[in-house]
Amino acid sequence: MKLNDLGKLNIVILGIGREGIDTLRFLRKQFPQKNIGIADKQEFRNLPIGTRKIIIAGKRLNLHFGKKYLSFLKNYSAVIKSPGIAFKVIKPFIGRNQKLTSQTEIFLENCKGMIIGITGTKGKSTTATLIYRTLKNGGLKAHLVGNIGEPVLGHLLNTNKDDIFVYELSSHQLMNLHKSPHIAVFLNIFREHLDYYKSFNEYIRAKENITVHQNSRDFLVYNSTDKRVVRIAEKSPAKKIPFKGEYYTADFEAAKAVARLCRIPESVIEKTVKGFKKLPHRLEFAGEYKGIKFYNDSLATIPEAAIFAIRALGKDVETVFLGGHERYYDFTGLAKEVLKGDVKTVILFPPTGRKIWKKIVSLKKTKVPKHFFVENMEDAVKLAYQNTSKGKICLLSCASPSFGIFKDYKERGDLFKKYVKIYGKR
Repeated sequence: MKLNDLGKLNIVILGIGREGIDTLRFLRKQFPQKNIGIADKQEFRNLPIGTRKIIIAGKRLNLHFGKKYLSFLKNYSAVIKSPGIAFKVIKPFIGRNQKLTSQTEIFLENCKGMIIGITGTKGKSTTATLIYRTLKNGGLKAHLVGNIGEPVLGHLLNTNKDDIFVYELSSHQLMNLHKSPHIAVFLNIFREHLDYYKSFNEYIRAKENITVHQNSRDFLVYNSTDKRVVRIAEKSPAKKIPFKGEYYTADFEAAKAVARLCRIPESVIEKTVKGFKKLPHRLEFAGEYKGIKFYNDSLATIPEAAIFAIRALGKDVETVFLGGHERYYDFTGLAKEVLKGDVKTVILFPPTGRKIWKKIVSLKKTKVPKHFFVENMEDAVKLAYQNTSKGKICLLSCASPSFGIFKDYKERGDLFKKYVKIYGKR
């Protein structure tokens, strides 16, 4: 939505998290005299203190908090939705004549610089960071935005045609978009977020928006080893640049392809790639204690990610942490990977830990690994020390989201590293 059109409408910000606050600040600077609505399912008193201070200090705000927050949407002609709120939740409250938009759509429609959008079920953050660092090292005016970087709307106020925005785009941010970035990077598609979307096909359609609205002057850099991505690429109107890569290598191959497209010298590309260290919680080496190597792969929130982690580390993986939030995955492939390897112990978090163990048992041919059901990270790490041999690997790669016991994957990974260190010194 163009800013001139947005300025004529009565606006409500739906969701006042990280993106919502950025949107509020932008709208206040862009339209200082406009009354703006804020709607969020949390009660005001339960918001982070920093968020409450910003709202209290604001002027011309209409506040709608609590269980009935969606019922107020009908009072507004434009709804700027935060990505964490599922479309299926708000659909009954949006009228035919209302404009439903997002921070991502507003940015794509009004940005004067070039946008490089990166999506995929896994690998977005690593790829985006690699691209950003390579472009910066090549002397370009690059910015890292989106999930891994800063929210985008604040950048609109001071953007010119020389700016390049490396934008990590989740399926939630891509859903319902009517504009695609100039350079789109598509890494992979696995079954994910099935609690957010009506179906896997709806999830795929959301991802498709990174290229659907491109034209013949745009570019699609895509993984030619992923069949679903290839099918989407075949329909794209953009100029196609394929690359090959299995999971971890795909991130680097995609970043190299984009850097070459931006005419970064090969020497700069190779130096940046060679010096790149893995981001936290992505097969991160957490240290060696008492002769045991510990790896934190907390961002492995789908079975395929855990499978790739076990394969990447090889036959020394003896203990694996599995299980977490239920998103209705099929764990057959993961169970087979555990059984065919040298894994001797599995430590299982609820609720999907029991589902994973049941699948492992159903596929057994001779013997199965030892297993333990746990309710917290401290107990899990203690068991790992007791059941992992010197010279072997303990891997946190849960094949499930973290929600429930843990706030998010970062907390899960940080607690793993914390207790690994604590019990490693006892």
